[in-house]
Amino acid sequence: MKKRFITRKRKRFRVLKIVLFLAFFIGSLIITFHLLNKSNISIDDKRLVEVLLQYSDSSEDKGIIKRVKKMFSTPVLFLDNNYFKVEKVFNEKPNLDNTSQTLPTIYIYNSHQGEEYAPSSFAEYSVSPTVMFADYVLEGLFKDKGYVSLVEESSIKEILNRNGWRYSYSYMASRILMEEAFKNNPSLKYFIDVHRDSLDKSRTSVMIDGKVFAKTIFLIGLENDNYEENLAFTEKINNLMNKKYPGLSKGIYKKGGVGVNGVYNQDFSNRTILIEIGGYENTPSEVLNSTLAFAECFLEVIKTDEG
Repeated sequence: MKKRFITRKRKRFRVLKIVLFLAFFIGSLIITFHLLNKSNISIDDKRLVEVLLQYSDSSEDKGIIKRVKKMFSTPVLFLDNNYFKVEKVFNEKPNLDNTSQTLPTIYIYNSHQGEEYAPSSFAEYSVSPTVMFADYVLEGLFKDKGYVSLVEESSIKEILNRNGWRYSYSYMASRILMEEAFKNNPSLKYFIDVHRDSLDKSRTSVMIDGKVFAKTIFLIGLENDNYEENLAFTEKINNLMNKKYPGLSKGIYKKGGVGVNGVYNQDFSNRTILIEIGGYENTPSEVLNSTLAFAECFLEVIKTDEG
């Protein structure tokens, strides 16, 4: 009799645990739905999150949390608490890589790493996406098409501080990183320096097929003795962008003369590109649209490039 009573008691306890678990689970879903609804994420932002998740784990040793943190100017601590399970899922996903290259040929970097975009849906967390956001999207897109790229993650600011250099020496700092990257990876052929413009949104945005894009502009330094080769290569990309996405590119800004840099490390390689994607008021979603467009045109050009 006593044994039967204990058995019933255990059954009731198990039922109680199940009920409590279900209550907690349902409550969590309700709270999560409420928070997401309150954050007012737009359709464009959902597309942004999809791409972040898709390309954030394109390197085996870099999970989504580490990568997203580098895309923002302030540490995104809330990601550690809310998305640690997402990182686990992506780290455990099967390798579906179809990359044909084994060595990196594309180097993606930012001479001005601290340049920021509009915070958009992340405003409530007091964080702003930096130009490095585009770097990781490009890396993932290139990998999907069989090209291995290398994103520079070393801090430009640390190099400036270490050498006692002003902000105007940023290109000298990025040159150090370029040379080191090429020394360790002599297979590198293309060098993409990603920036953003300092103009307001009215001059850095364009509507194409119902989507808002962040306008792009290329910069060529005329103080480089061999700038014609960089210019010819950049013109191919710019012309293709104008053909596929009319109004997206503002063209190629040729810069030289007294009082300007005029080189922008483009003497390092005849396949060095400096592109500004959007301005400080453009949202990550708008920058994403333009990054996808640029990547498409860049890849089409290098398929037939023999320079």
